[in-house]
Amino acid sequence: MKKFFSEFKTFITRGNIVDMAVGVIVGGAFTAIVNGLSNFILKPIINYLLALMLGKNALTEVYTFLGDKAYLEDGTIDLANCFYIDWGAFINAIINFLIIALVLFVIVKFINKARENRDKLEQTIAKGKPTKEQRKELKAAGIKLNDKNAVKAYLDNKAEEEAAKKAAEDAVAAEKARLDRLANPTTEDLLKEILATLKNKA
Repeated sequence: MKKFFSEFKTFITRGNIVDMAVGVIVGGAFTAIVNGLSNFILKPIINYLLALMLGKNALTEVYTFLGDKAYLEDGTIDLANCFYIDWGAFINAIINFLIIALVLFVIVKFINKARENRDKLEQTIAKGKPTKEQRKELKAAGIKLNDKNAVKAYLDNKAEEEAAKKAAEDAVAAEKARLDRLANPTTEDLLKEILATLKNKA
């Protein structure tokens, strides 16, 4: 039982679980905002425009009845006993979708732009600022960090030394691979050697 609760605690405290929970909560609040924008701002404007163009009809009254209409005693249509297509609800769903898509597009674009700017800033800082290990090396070499020319010269020299060292290591590795292949030739190498010998004799 103790192991079960320990595993459950680990599960609920994982970063992705917490992030998912936050996303669900924020998503719910965001849905309420979108519904408010649609129901209390856009729909009244659309209803008003429809009323100007079509008279009394509005987005909430755009129906296509399938069959005969049922009427109440006061002469109004009894929607509960009618078969009809609710174009208003459909248009409202489209409006909600477009709002959500637009807002998500703006949010994602903003996040990507902020991430891009952060990466550029980190690269700029990394180029102009020595790392912790490099600062230790500079201090050991007696170079002050505020002496930018000396720091740049030291870092450039170190980069050249590391590049030369890597090139030398690559050359040694290539030579070792060549010698290993000569000592242990593959079938392809043996066939090439036999073919070359035959060509020389011919």
